Amino acid sequence: MRYLKTLALGAVMVAGSTLSIQAQELHFIMCGGEIRDADQTVVDAFTAANPGVTVNIEAVPWGTCQDKSLTLASAGDPPSIAYMGSRTLRQLANNDLIVPAQISDETRGAYQPGILNTVTVEGTEWGYPRAFSTKALFINCGLVEQAGLQCVAPRTWDGMYNMAKAINDNTDAAGVGIAGKDFDNTMHQFLNYLYSNGGVVIDPVTGENKLNSSNTRETLAFYEKLISVAQEGPTAWERSQLKDLYNDGKIGMYIDGPWGRGQHNANIKEITVPVPAGPQGGNGTLLITDSIAVFKGSGHEELAHKLAGMLTTGESQYALDTEWGLTPIFDYAKLGFENPYYEGDDYWQVFVRGIGIGGPEPLVEEFKGLQSAFTNMIQGIILGEGSVDELVEIAAQELDDAL
Repeated sequence: MRYLKTLALGAVMVAGSTLSIQAQELHFIMCGGEIRDADQTVVDAFTAANPGVTVNIEAVPWGTCQDKSLTLASAGDPPSIAYMGSRTLRQLANNDLIVPAQISDETRGAYQPGILNTVTVEGTEWGYPRAFSTKALFINCGLVEQAGLQCVAPRTWDGMYNMAKAINDNTDAAGVGIAGKDFDNTMHQFLNYLYSNGGVVIDPVTGENKLNSSNTRETLAFYEKLISVAQEGPTAWERSQLKDLYNDGKIGMYIDGPWGRGQHNANIKEITVPVPAGPQGGNGTLLITDSIAVFKGSGHEELAHKLAGMLTTGESQYALDTEWGLTPIFDYAKLGFENPYYEGDDYWQVFVRGIGIGGPEPLVEEFKGLQSAFTNMIQGIILGEGSVDELVEIAAQELDDAL
């Protein structure tokens, strides 16, 4: 297979360029709580190419992983390398805890539009992009038809709401799943709607806080409307749990990434469509990456860069994208791949078309402050703890503190 042959060749090249190495262990923190086959294959090739080097991969759940990496680095005992959300890079870089990435020219030219922006702070790339996703709306056609409607893609927020209300009023299911738990994907879900309404969080040129806008107000007001046709108690649910409600036929629709198709029950008749357009926007989506960061002060920076480079070649990325079901991080045709998995597939085109029209996950100094600003705003509207205007103004002030 091309992947294995190329990876083996890359391993030989790395071995040829490696100086004598004696008994070094790289501590690799892997956020997400699991080690995927595509990652393990590369790590095995890397250690085979570097005698005396071992890689200790520590898989840590998302809820604690990023804090653990930051805490270890701040205490002077950094991991050598970590796979984590790109949103952490600004904080790590500003605190001199990581070193800039060393992305090859070939790799740089093949990334999909906007990918490198997710790891760039003031012109410097601080991470190697490793996993990428756009989002779409999954709709259970069985419930739509049971509610008396034709199952076609809603083009606007009004169309989406009307479909969700029909499901809510005429079936035993709620119309839509809303994430409102104190977790980062509560913010992520909201950003899909905000970017579909032409909204901006941080001006990409000036760095100005743009959250306090009519776009955000309209988006939050739409959330308030959706809550009336959503599952009970949205503040108890995060995005991954909405999948379970969807599989159980308890919600008619929800937003998720391209891996959704492989996680849904085979007996669900569904369509996958772009996030509907808000009054001031078009079909938008959140562009989000996880990336590999090389930490400063581990004593293994050179080796860590080599491992990061092997993990992010076209072949390695293709293996991960297809195993995990991710939006393609590269334009694989540019890298010579024939018939990439997403070409000629209407399902994948929903996610690929979103790449050029999406908005980024904001990079801020305090990503927890960013998350908190959004979560407080969203939970506030869910629980009726303030008006749209009040909650947006408060969130914008909290975002100022995170910048």
